[in-house]
Amino acid sequence: MAVIVIVLNRIWVAFVLVGFAATLAQTMQGDLQLFSRVLTGLFDTAKTGFDIAIGLVGVMSLWLGVMKIGEKGGLIQRFGRLVAPFFRRVFPDIPPGHPASGSIVMNVSANMLGLDNAATPLGLKAMRELQEINPHKDTASNPMIMFLVLNTAGITLIPTSVIAIRQSMAVQQGLVGFNAADIFLPTLLSTFISFCAGLVAVAAWQRINLLSGPVLAFFAGFAALMGGLYAWLAPMPPETMAQMIGLLGSGIIVSIIVLFVGVAALRGVDVYESFVEGAKEGFGVAVQIIPYLIAMLVAISIFRTSGCMGYLVDGIRSVVIALGLNADFVPALPVGLMKTLSGSGARGLMVDVMTTYGVDSFQGKLAAIIQGSTETTFYVLAVYFGSVNITKTRYAVACGLIADFVGLIGAILVGYLFYHGG
Repeated sequence: MAVIVIVLNRIWVAFVLVGFAATLAQTMQGDLQLFSRVLTGLFDTAKTGFDIAIGLVGVMSLWLGVMKIGEKGGLIQRFGRLVAPFFRRVFPDIPPGHPASGSIVMNVSANMLGLDNAATPLGLKAMRELQEINPHKDTASNPMIMFLVLNTAGITLIPTSVIAIRQSMAVQQGLVGFNAADIFLPTLLSTFISFCAGLVAVAAWQRINLLSGPVLAFFAGFAALMGGLYAWLAPMPPETMAQMIGLLGSGIIVSIIVLFVGVAALRGVDVYESFVEGAKEGFGVAVQIIPYLIAMLVAISIFRTSGCMGYLVDGIRSVVIALGLNADFVPALPVGLMKTLSGSGARGLMVDVMTTYGVDSFQGKLAAIIQGSTETTFYVLAVYFGSVNITKTRYAVACGLIADFVGLIGAILVGYLFYHGG
């Protein structure tokens, strides 16, 4: 954990100091208004960060309230039992019936549903239980590594916080009738790519046979679903495809809400009180984001207003063009590079891309897909391993980075597939 804090601190300081040096150099060359623009940008960005976080309160409260209803109604637990056979095959070293299996399933299920607040305690509980069967207490065991890599590269069914931020920014940008859930399908596909990369990397290292019934059924089912959806969407013009993706995303999310409420009511759950209980957690989550979001946004503001972000993006764009590739994705690329180190840093860069290019632009959508498709690898590894005093992580970092890199490439390709008009 300490290493992650040090790295993030250095990145933050570098943004500020490099931006200041560039501003000073340009001022000495005659741009006497640049410091004023940097200061104005700082104030505007701090206000933007606060406004986004306040908008996030409502959506996070709504979703965590709904998820609490699903938990009380038993549907989330049933979902966990549904995916349990798959996880039994990819964790062969966990004894049958060991409580770690249940905690792993519930943690992954919570992550898939976008319940970061609930997923972390379950993940820490799973790590403690895995440590009980770990013969070398300072060294990561095979199940620990598989669990953490799948956790960082896990499939996200509903990217709740990203949808909330997009909706809040759409209001600020005056977009009427904007559907913030239109990234649902692309994000789902991107997370599946990252998940598969992480799973295959660890399985190859641990010599786990993935050619088993539950695993093949999982891959075949998902591939068939994605293939069917693509066959349906592919003939459509880009504008119609975007509308259909938005309709599908919103329709599924609303259906989940209605299903959770209906089943819980039928089982005699006090739905209203359950919703309020979960919504209180959502308020706390959203408020906790404010200082981290504003901290990153102000540093990025200095770096961008001074022109350094432009120099960095232009340099990467020149390399991409020299390779003969389309470079429209380049402005969103820093989000993926930062996501490996810091979720709050990547969130700040995503907001910066949406502010610069527009929340409904290709770059804005791609940044949202990247942000919603992977976890913060180094942070998760540091927190989870640190919670059980693991100092020898073996190949966990390598497999996590493989999943991140493949997931980033996958997100870019998916973004072009669904949203790029060219």
